[in-house]
This record gives sequence, C-alpha cells and structure tokens, in this order.
Amino acid sequence: MAISDKSVEKKQLNMRTIVLGDLTWIDVVQPTKEVIKLLTEKYEFNQLDIEDALSPRQVPKIEEYPNYLFAVFHFSVYNKVERVSYRKQWSAFVGEKFLVTLRPQELKAPDEIFRECELNADSKELYMSQGSGYLLYQIIDRAVDSYFKVLDKILNLMEDIEDNVFKEEVEAAKELSFLRRDIITQRRVMFPTRTLLVELEKKLKRFSKIDLTIYFSDLMDHINKICDTIDEDTETIEVYKDADFTLSGYRSNRTTRTMAVLFAIILPILLGAGIYLMLPDTIVRGIPLFAGFLAGTLIVVGVILFSFSRRRII
Repeated sequence: MAISDKSVEKKQLNMRTIVLGDLTWIDVVQPTKEVIKLLTEKYEFNQLDIEDALSPRQVPKIEEYPNYLFAVFHFSVYNKVERVSYRKQWSAFVGEKFLVTLRPQELKAPDEIFRECELNADSKELYMSQGSGYLLYQIIDRAVDSYFKVLDKILNLMEDIEDNVFKEEVEAAKELSFLRRDIITQRRVMFPTRTLLVELEKKLKRFSKIDLTIYFSDLMDHINKICDTIDEDTETIEVYKDADFTLSGYRSNRTTRTMAVLFAIILPILLGAGIYLMLPDTIVRGIPLFAGFLAGTLIVVGVILFSFSRRRII
C-alpha cells in the first residue's frame, strides 16, 4: 500500500501530507505500528529508529544515516487536574526530499505550521522552499517560542507561593512541592534539548538550502534564556522551601509555647480546686476559705506568667 493511496485511510491513521516541489512533509499524530509500516516501506527507515519512535520513554538523541537523520525531542505538558507537568516526546525523520514528524496531540507547533502551509501559499513557500532541514528548524523554533508561556505560568505560580509562604494562616508546603516537581520536570526537558540542538545544527546543514547558523544562533539564545530562567526558578524555590520550613518550625514552636502557658495556667487552678474539694468535712468550706484558695491559685498563676515573660516565652 502506498502512502498516497486513499485520503480516508490517511485520516484514520492521523497522517497528513503536504508537498512543495520535491519536498514532502508528512505529519503523523499519535503514530501507530500501521503508520510506521507504511513509512518504512516508502523510506526504508532503520528498524531501531522505528522502535524508538513508538517507545514513549526515549532520551533525546540524534541518529545519522547516509540518507536521513532521526531525532527524538522532549517537551512538557501541564496537567491542570494534577497540577504537575509531564515529559512527552516527539520525533522526526529528515531526508533530502522529505520530513516526517511523529508527535502526540499536545504538541501544537507542527499543527500550526501545517495549517499555515495549507491555507496560505506564501507561508508554504516560506517554510518549505529551503529544504527539510529549514522546515524542521521552523517547527523547533515555534515549539521553543511556545515554551515561554510555560515559564510565565511558573512565574505566576511562584509569585502566588511567595505571598503564601509568608502568610501565617496558609500552609504552603504542598504548593511548594507541586511547583518544585514542575520545575524539575522543566529542567529534564530543556537542558537535554539545549545539548541536542547544538549537535542538530551541525548535522542538519546538509538538508537545508541555506546556512542555518544564524537561525540556530537565535534559537540557542532563546533556549539559553529559558534554561537560565529555570535555574533562577530552581534557586528561588529552594529559598522558599527553606523559608517555609523555618517559618513552619517557628509556628510549631509558638503553638507549643502557647499550650505550655495554657497548661501552666490551668494546672494550678485544677490543683487548688482539687485540694479544696478534698478537705475533710471537719473544716468549714465557706467563702473566706474559697477566697483564700482562689487568691493563692491566682498568685501561683501570676508568678508562672511573670517567669514566662522574663524568659520571653510569651
């Protein structure tokens, strides 16, 4: 079965194709074994690369062959319900006359560019006229630019947590844990991506009609800015964690002191009342005796409070 057979079959396989001159771009959403089989029959991809493309847990990497490159990329997806980010991967086969992108639904950059190419001839010419290498660069650049929205989300959450950390009535430990986990995920995505793009720039030149150096230089500036921001966020969240731990200890100690003071007040009262009630029947329990016990109890409480005050316990 050829890839250009029935459009209905392509739709069922979540596969779209667009052509300009001798360059064909095939975009596959949620790739399956059936799709990979079709692509392998046409382009003779290495079996190990096929397995990597289907596997959800591959490290970012580049494999180079005489007629194509195979690259695996990572990106992060934020789960609003669980309030954490997860790593997901997408991959690309880059050849002289083809680009095949295999991606999950959550990666929007290829879909946005594909739609622009379908709707606008000028956009199609812009993205696809300079070769498959340049087209892949445009997809990566769009994906990296969209990542700044993730950074804005993290910064907004950090501002909220900064306020909560220093509010006595708010427990921020759980929110800190969620955000800390999120930042760790971003580090695991972006730092390997930065290393991968340095290698990709060198190997992608043979599939581009123009020099990609200046384009990748701009892309690396964005990546470096993202990584620097993540580093700053990591340091900041550690400061917040330490501050929350210190303040939680302070609040706990204050609660303990308060309980100690209450116990010191109640104990003499209970002791005095107990002694008063345990007096033998031969002793007359009148107002003067009760007043004496009460006065004695208040004196003891006053001495205890004065002692606590001198020691700055209260």
